[in-house]
Amino acid sequence: MVSQQINDPDSDVPRRTAANAISADVILDAATGLMTTIGIRRTTMADVARAADVSRATLYRRFPNVEAIAAQVTTREFERVVATAPIADGPVDRASLVATVVHLVREARAHPLLQRIIDLDPEFLMPYLLHRSGRTSRGQLAVITEFLIAGQTSGEVRDGDPERLATTVLQMAWSFALTGPVFAGDDLDILDSELSDLLERYLRP
Repeated sequence: MVSQQINDPDSDVPRRTAANAISADVILDAATGLMTTIGIRRTTMADVARAADVSRATLYRRFPNVEAIAAQVTTREFERVVATAPIADGPVDRASLVATVVHLVREARAHPLLQRIIDLDPEFLMPYLLHRSGRTSRGQLAVITEFLIAGQTSGEVRDGDPERLATTVLQMAWSFALTGPVFAGDDLDILDSELSDLLERYLRP
């Protein structure tokens, strides 16, 4: 009987975990896999629920829609990219700062999720490029600003409003990450070299 199956701990009837017991990473991992494969626009809440092995009701209790999931997915992935940055301990010198920015641009440009967004869902990026800054951009701006302040303190970076300088650096970085390959083709090493030279000249005292 169904009642016996529900109460039987050895029943083969599949169970799904309660919403508050589901790790957000489980859902985000499932969504990342889908979005990297079929794109953001083609991913549905039902797809994510199925891939994460949770009910749609559980998923909706955690996220209101696919857009909210996509925002958290992209933020998490770019935070992981930032975590790979070769930032050395100790005083910040201009060369290491420039190398870090170039590294982040290279890693972001090669990230499979960003490549898929550019190929299939470029409209996802448009609000963040034209109308507002997202959590990811604000986080990146804060990190760059912090390092520029340290560079100014050590005399490695020119004077000026560090947040304004950081904003310019971030705009250059995003340009080289998103549109650089359109002009450089497959010659990405030269593209990175040009960005390095541009940043060095811009930040030099």
